Amino acid sequence: MDGRFNTIAGWVLGAGIVFLGANLVTKEVFKAHHSNEFGYPVNGGEAASDSGPAEQPIAFYLQTADAARGQRSFSKCQGCHTIAQGGANGTGPNLWGVMGEPIGAGHAGFNFSDALRTKGGTWTWDAMSAWLANPRAFAPGTRMGFGGISNPQERADLLLYLNQQGGHLTVPPPPAAEPAGGNESAGNEAAPAGNASAGNEAAAAGNAAAPAGNAAAPAGNAQ
Repeated sequence: MDGRFNTIAGWVLGAGIVFLGANLVTKEVFKAHHSNEFGYPVNGGEAASDSGPAEQPIAFYLQTADAARGQRSFSKCQGCHTIAQGGANGTGPNLWGVMGEPIGAGHAGFNFSDALRTKGGTWTWDAMSAWLANPRAFAPGTRMGFGGISNPQERADLLLYLNQQGGHLTVPPPPAAEPAGGNESAGNEAAPAGNASAGNEAAAAGNAAAPAGNAAAPAGNAQ
């Protein structure tokens, strides 16, 4: 009986040792291939983000802008700004009438950062669009902590709403469309000119060689 028990115990112990060893090996293999970056890699992800259509001038998006949508977007700004006429400054200045006014002027003596005070110019459609897209790029050193609005149509909606709150700007016409195939036309025009030039040079070279040949013929006859 004791012998059978010892045999069974030995098999159980041996199986346990094998299981433990396999578990350790598996962990080491997984650790060797584990990455510190979480998520699944997607090939071409960065290229895809850069392959979208180029952003148009803000005038393009203003043609389809909606002030009601812009008012909803302004909710992102309400933590720091008021926009009602005569409203108080907060963390940021009151924005009534901001469109068209000098950059860094503000209302009721708001203390702007030097980055905006020295920027110069006025809050045009383009300037305000650039500011809302990336405040730190527009005015390096600004105290504004807003990360920006990357969607140009959302910016256009917000700009239209801001302009309706005491602004002074007229919506610009749509930007002129670039002529299609302009480069192709130029290339086609350049090609005939190049071919004509090459042909003329070849013809001139042939004509120059002909007299030399004619001159050599009498010399051969004389011999």
